Amino acid sequence: MDPLSDVIALLRPNSVVAKPITGRGRWGVRYAAHDAPGYTIVLKGRCWITFQGQAPLKLETGDFLLLPSTPAFVLGSDPDDDGALRDPGDAPVRHGDQTGEAEFESLGGAFRIETVNAPLLLALLPGMIHIPAAEGRTARLGAVIALIMDECAGEDPGRDMILQRLLEVLLVEALRWRGVARDDARAGLLHGLRDPALARVLRAMHADVRAHWTVAGLARVAGLSRSAFAARFGEVLGCGPIEYLARWRMALAKDALIGGAKTLDRIADEIGYESASAFSTAFRKRLGCSPGRFARAGGAVPA
Repeated sequence: MDPLSDVIALLRPNSVVAKPITGRGRWGVRYAAHDAPGYTIVLKGRCWITFQGQAPLKLETGDFLLLPSTPAFVLGSDPDDDGALRDPGDAPVRHGDQTGEAEFESLGGAFRIETVNAPLLLALLPGMIHIPAAEGRTARLGAVIALIMDECAGEDPGRDMILQRLLEVLLVEALRWRGVARDDARAGLLHGLRDPALARVLRAMHADVRAHWTVAGLARVAGLSRSAFAARFGEVLGCGPIEYLARWRMALAKDALIGGAKTLDRIADEIGYESASAFSTAFRKRLGCSPGRFARAGGAVPA
């Protein structure tokens, strides 16, 4: 798998909420921050969304928005509205005038991701993905969302698996848009995958996490000098290459531990440690507890 697919696979999106959101006249609502990722695509009209400390963003017909982690925001028909606080729900929502044809229509919702690795993995992704209709990609995203809505409305066998796969497709489709890395100033995985030299390195590390990688060896994969590679990787990814590898190995280890189907020896071997003892020592140093205690706590790092 490629690095982006690896990250999405560990996020394991699930438990989706999908609903129509409509409005008429003047309206505005506020939502508190919540950990669940959120998404919407505008089918008709326009609205404004404002995040704290940022200028209002106008969403128009055909625009798509994905928030890997949802901060507090205000949504409304006017950028100056600061509506009443509402709790997210799973029922269709009508804002403003309750009668008459809707002037604004969208499909939106939220979903859950695996919490054990969420902080690490979300740090690799942009804080917001806004794909304007003019980019020509939102028809594909709209089709995926329509399938999600249709699946949520039924109780057919295999529903949970289909929803998980559709959410994975939604995330990958949004994140591989070339404008994402350009629009987000933070260092992260998507920036690295846009850099041909660093993309070769990231694919090599993800393809063989067990290898005894060194900075010099990775620099050769990148086709750069050791110093130039180390500086470029740190600037683009936000950490050194060996630190990135260590974080990824621990992400794989945590995922395996909460799954409960693998022994410590097997986990250690699969992520490149010479023994279960060496792996346990590294895990305790990084997480502050033993792998066994982590697994028994269900992925919560004990205080």
